Amino acid sequence: MKDLLKTNIYDVSETIVIVGSCLSNIQPKGFEKLKTISDNIYDICLEQTHINMVITKIGGMIRTGKIKNIIFASVDKSPHCVQLHYIRNELEKMMDLKDINIKNYVIVDNELIEISQDIISISKNLSKLKITYNK
Repeated sequence: MKDLLKTNIYDVSETIVIVGSCLSNIQPKGFEKLKTISDNIYDICLEQTHINMVITKIGGMIRTGKIKNIIFASVDKSPHCVQLHYIRNELEKMMDLKDINIKNYVIVDNELIEISQDIISISKNLSKLKITYNK
């Protein structure tokens, strides 16, 4: 595993996996499943690093033209790690991502659970969640 912010933007492959740095310790078997997808795994702790720095770094990596697939994975229920899943939306505001396949997973009980972009988008909109779940 590589530290995202200490890695050269050209040191990427077609598929990259970006994880919360605690994932391998908290969900080790789930982390092993991610390693079968790609061994080009980068970690970041969004409790220590501002999300804007991560967005800029990933944007630079994408601009190399080497990346075709990005996977974001985190533990569930972390107020810090959940930010990983918001990065896609911010990158889409900056650049065209139509040729990049992006998936988001949370790992619970060492199982990868894919989270749709719709779920991620609505999770940022607390007023819509209130309307939906506070009937």
